[in-house]
Amino acid sequence: MFLLLLPLLAMAHGLDERLYKPKLSTASPTLGGLTTSSTFTLEQPRCVFTNLQDDIVIWLVVAVPKAVPNFKNSVMPGSPERAFQKFPTSALAYMTLNTTLLNYPCHKPPREITVLRVGSETSCAKDNTRPTCNGPLPGPGPYQVKFLALNDSNPVAETAWSDPITLKTARQFSSIPTTGSGHSAGMIALTSILSILFAILLAGLVAMLVFCGSNAYGGSSSFSKPEAVTVQRYNTHHVYDQPAARL
Repeated sequence: MFLLLLPLLAMAHGLDERLYKPKLSTASPTLGGLTTSSTFTLEQPRCVFTNLQDDIVIWLVVAVPKAVPNFKNSVMPGSPERAFQKFPTSALAYMTLNTTLLNYPCHKPPREITVLRVGSETSCAKDNTRPTCNGPLPGPGPYQVKFLALNDSNPVAETAWSDPITLKTARQFSSIPTTGSGHSAGMIALTSILSILFAILLAGLVAMLVFCGSNAYGGSSSFSKPEAVTVQRYNTHHVYDQPAARL
């Protein structure tokens, strides 16, 4: 009986809870992957808030799991308790990616990407004047998200919380797996260094051989100055008698 009264209580408080759970989208080459170390992609809430006015604003709520059980929808976006710059230290949740219901129509145009990239803005990550910044996530998480519909400052509808989302983390160098060779990462690094040193040594040896060869060729091409050849000059004499001089 108490379970049957829950929907009535939600309607009495003016908040319609949807059963839709935000979930990660299929990875796409255009998006560059499903999750990174600071971002993740979500499926847009199309055809979820069907009975609301078109000017209703839909917000994405990002929270750490411990904030989910006691989350208050009445705390407004941009307030100190919902500021991205204070997440997740003094603010356990923040609200971002606000848009009107008109941007989430049921009809999906062909070839249109219908996902949201959470954590894609870097310019406002430290800008306290933009507390609803869609900045990079500060750690691997996990995080939980939901969509919240506001009519001015009044919550009118929400979705269920997503399952925990954990981002990728950078791997330690020592944990890099080998490619079937059975060698450790340290052995691979040592082999790479030795290969580089061998290449440098080989290049130096080739340069030395070229230098020595050029010197040897230069020595064989030098010629000593030839000695001067002295030729003795002789006066030529006729072998026949001169005619007697006439008196």
